[in-house]
Amino acid sequence: MNLSNISKQSEVQDLVQRALAEDIGLGDVTCMAVIPDDPPMISAVIISKGTYVISGGSIAESVFTQVDPTIKVPFLVNDGKNISKNEVILKVVGPAHHILTAERTALNFLQRMTGIATLTKKYVEKMKAYETKILDTRKTAPTLRILEKYAVQCGGGENHRMGLYDRVMIKDNHMIVGGHKEELLMGLLSKAIKHARKAFPELAIEIEIDTVIQLEPILRLNPDWVLLDNMSISELTECVMLNNGQCKLEASGDITLQTVEEIASTGVDAISVGALTHSAPAASLSLECKGL
Repeated sequence: MNLSNISKQSEVQDLVQRALAEDIGLGDVTCMAVIPDDPPMISAVIISKGTYVISGGSIAESVFTQVDPTIKVPFLVNDGKNISKNEVILKVVGPAHHILTAERTALNFLQRMTGIATLTKKYVEKMKAYETKILDTRKTAPTLRILEKYAVQCGGGENHRMGLYDRVMIKDNHMIVGGHKEELLMGLLSKAIKHARKAFPELAIEIEIDTVIQLEPILRLNPDWVLLDNMSISELTECVMLNNGQCKLEASGDITLQTVEEIASTGVDAISVGALTHSAPAASLSLECKGL
């Protein structure tokens, strides 16, 4: 999926619309009670309370402009850029009640996406000495995948498959449901791969294994990728030697910032990290109103 111009995509516009409807409901009763019928024009800024990699600026802009198309949101820091504590990310100019109505939804998107981008960058920085890629996974918040995978890109990571539709990925449960593992590795699995190549010639094929002994028979089936699940450093090293460049190898399974560099040193091509999206702490950001 193309993630460029992400805020303009209809899927994202719909996400923003539904997020606003969830928060506003029948109306912002606080603004209706406190702010006069002829609301003043104000400016506001979103400020960082820490050091982060920004992601989601255009999504925040979309939130404000969906509430009120006359609101102006000049950017000061683009997505993918580093920001320091107390630095202004963007400004907002428009009617006071509409800015306040949009505030929380805009921050929710921006804080979550910036948190993911920032954590991703920490993993990427661990990999500077290696050619290994950091990949995300499908462990994303339901309906927010497109935004979370975009945030991974902002942090310098790369996207694994977007969903079940853009890569043939045969995992242990497919093998168990389809028949005995040993049978599939040399028989049913071979037939499955031939069928996948014919049915989906444009898609990569990846097979998951969890023991070194499984690798050699899998390599004879010529997959594009092999996923090495929850293997030790010595097992990963042995798999890289046995593979000898025949296909791409991906390491996965409870990867942390403390272990990722040693895993990369084994020579695997990629490391997939579910924590990028399912465990990234939200960035601490705030909106502060000012007079014009």
